[in-house]
Amino acid sequence: MNVDLDLVRKYSVPGPRYTSYPPATQFKDVLSKPELLDRIRHSQRSAADLSLYFHLPFCRSLCWFCGCTTVITTAQNKSAVYLEYLRKELDLITPLIQPKRQVVQLHFGGGTPTFLLPDEIRALGGLIHSRFKVARDVEAGVEIDPRTVTPDHLQALREARFNRVSLGVQDNDPVVQTAVHRIQPAERTRRVVGWIREAGFASLNIDLIYGLPFQTVESFGKTLDQIMALAPDRLAVFSYAHVPWIKPAQRVFKEGNLPTAEVKLQLLKLSIEKLTAAGYVYIGMDHFARADDELAVAQRQKKLQRNFQGYSTRAGTNLFAFGLSSISQADGIYWQNKKDLPGYYASLDQSDLPFGKSYFLSEDDKIRRQTIMRLMCDFGLDFAAMSQALGIDFPEYFASELASLSDLEADGLVETTASQLSVTTLGRLLIRNLAMRFDAYLPKDPERRFSKTI
Repeated sequence: MNVDLDLVRKYSVPGPRYTSYPPATQFKDVLSKPELLDRIRHSQRSAADLSLYFHLPFCRSLCWFCGCTTVITTAQNKSAVYLEYLRKELDLITPLIQPKRQVVQLHFGGGTPTFLLPDEIRALGGLIHSRFKVARDVEAGVEIDPRTVTPDHLQALREARFNRVSLGVQDNDPVVQTAVHRIQPAERTRRVVGWIREAGFASLNIDLIYGLPFQTVESFGKTLDQIMALAPDRLAVFSYAHVPWIKPAQRVFKEGNLPTAEVKLQLLKLSIEKLTAAGYVYIGMDHFARADDELAVAQRQKKLQRNFQGYSTRAGTNLFAFGLSSISQADGIYWQNKKDLPGYYASLDQSDLPFGKSYFLSEDDKIRRQTIMRLMCDFGLDFAAMSQALGIDFPEYFASELASLSDLEADGLVETTASQLSVTTLGRLLIRNLAMRFDAYLPKDPERRFSKTI
């Protein structure tokens, strides 16, 4: 894939990532918990499969680029306390869920899930399997920190039936690692990849970030070569989101040490061209996968989905999320747990579910959510199929939005006919910009509430 830097520069503006629609910026404080609980109960009349997410927020040190909800501590006993509160939350929420519904997806995120001791991972796995019917072919993924993980952690995860690993690397260059407060020698990463394969995990994803301090095209090219030599099944190459008004730790970065906009675009161009030349399929957004990987297969079959963990192969699930700041999704509703640890604990101490924010979708929200989902996953919209699926006249319903695409079409990002919209190869790179044209809330949001699309 050849990348036109001028067009990328033109369209690099703040915008949502659309892991949900409406975006989480639209969620409101929970004012009526009984109404929310009634809606959750009502949603369970569906026979949809389940996806479970557990947010494990602890890290031993802060990576200064991080935008996640974390708790920084070296006190190991905090994870045992947190597990007891997860147990309380499970005790409160599982009676609302149909016991016959099977779990087809499971994910541990953070923070650093492997902050937990191996026996704590085993205990949490036991809690989950004792309360839910977990499918034999469950897709179970975990994010791990190569700096602290041990073979015993990996064995504990396998015992809990995890079969996918996402490995944080970000950059192998020692200068960059020092600048972002994350020292992780390439040899350590290679050793951990060996442990992962020895433990029998079915899939390995590696995360990288471009746009970090002191990165150059030459240094990041070397990192890419080293990572490709490890032959991961998937890669996520994220754009560093510089949002110091949201994440104060990022203020440590001096503007002069961050790559210029021009260099950042060159890093993106390099990443896409190197990875696609090596046989990885550009799934969209930040994601790449081998051609025989489930993500690539699902995309070819138009079965790809998006949820709060990014691209997914499992369609139509209800997502129940547990722990600090986690976001759940069922039929027509989103709800998010409290984001501060004292507030999360205080609710559960009162045998009260720790809900902080929620959102009830309108019919228009549901139509736009499905439209944005299919656009971002299929890189096109068949108007007749969308009309049938949504129960509307698609070209009529979205007449103004489709008319607004003329500039994108002139720039070669989309091609439209009377019957369909197709995203070009270049348009895939700017898919967030295309999705924004169907977002009814975007004009109401201040620009800086979102990271840039590139």
